Amino acid sequence: MNNIDLMNYWIQSSDNDYDVMMDLKEKKRNTYCLFFGQLLIEKLLKAYYAKINKNAPHAPKSHDLDYLAEKMNLETTEHQKILLETISHFNIEARYDDYKMEFAKKCTDEYTSKQLENIEEVRTWLKTLLMEEKKEETTESSTQK
Repeated sequence: MNNIDLMNYWIQSSDNDYDVMMDLKEKKRNTYCLFFGQLLIEKLLKAYYAKINKNAPHAPKSHDLDYLAEKMNLETTEHQKILLETISHFNIEARYDDYKMEFAKKCTDEYTSKQLENIEEVRTWLKTLLMEEKKEETTESSTQK
């Protein structure tokens, strides 16, 4: 699989996880909703990693969003860095039983809604970066013909 195919795979998988996240929100399964929010952001970061690394498109095996952003030298604002760090925790807190009980208490409808806004913000930012990258690739391909 070349880097563009891998990028598209991650984007599609992320979009599928977005739909699951929204279904879980509707059912008020807040911990799992946020877990899928973390997962979809992770996949968008891996899509971006694949895009910018033609020769080695497979991102590091990590769920740490800030770490993934650093590995690709992705420029982030302090606000974006904080959002990535916060969203990263949803993977661990929703997955492992010793954290899950405390996380469930934290995941009120209000907290979950606020975090979904943050996930949407990061998703929009990353999708914009991916679209810019796709436009650049299309332009490069056209000029090479």
